[in-house]
Amino acid sequence: DPSEIVSVGQKIKCEVVELEPAERNLVLSRRIMLERERERLAEEFWATIEEGQVKEGIVRSVKPFGAFVDLGGQDGLIPVSEMSWSRVEDPSTILQIGQTVEVLVNRIDFDTRKIGLSLKQLGTSPWDEYAKRVRPGARVVGKVTRTADFGAFVELEPGVEGLVHISELSTQRVKRTRDVVQDGQTVEVEILNMDPQTRRIALSLKAIAKEGEEAALKAEASEREADLKAAQEQMASRPVNPNLRGGIGSRG
Repeated sequence: DPSEIVSVGQKIKCEVVELEPAERNLVLSRRIMLERERERLAEEFWATIEEGQVKEGIVRSVKPFGAFVDLGGQDGLIPVSEMSWSRVEDPSTILQIGQTVEVLVNRIDFDTRKIGLSLKQLGTSPWDEYAKRVRPGARVVGKVTRTADFGAFVELEPGVEGLVHISELSTQRVKRTRDVVQDGQTVEVEILNMDPQTRRIALSLKAIAKEGEEAALKAEASEREADLKAAQEQMASRPVNPNLRGGIGSRG
């Protein structure tokens, strides 16, 4: 429907693509002008674009893997991993087609003319804030976000996730991660180590379980010792029967 693009009385630029004076026929093209303008803008764009710049653009499409944003002369991609510090299952819950967004240019490939964008890096990283407050050895509560053959991922705070390796799930040998934890389960874990550069946190369920088992064994041993001491005291306090005699005989 042409009326969705232009309206009666509107002034537009066109290029003459066909002229037949005898038949008084004149064919114009607006698309050629638009394509030429877009090429001009693209060349200006690539001459000035740099990593680290903050750009404003319009969301053109949203896919399961990310969203394409028109930066004015070139489209860039916001991967789903760069939309939020928290895990994003459905990009359409974050961005909608036609939405104006401010993004950070974090990767440029001039050979293939591809641009990587980020939404989340314009805000403060919750990981950095978390690393300032929490140290290895701390015990925290989190929620299992997903399980894998090699372990379970646990969200400690929005945007902060750590891994419990399968070897750290239990004091017993674990064949399947889901034999110990399930998605959505709340667990208490101990932080083994943190790597600020790679933003990785190693967690352990085994350390807490081992301590609990050792405490249970210690309590059981203390209880046995107390029972034995009570029995000895009871025997010692029993009255002696004067009619009882004993001795060691000899064989001739």
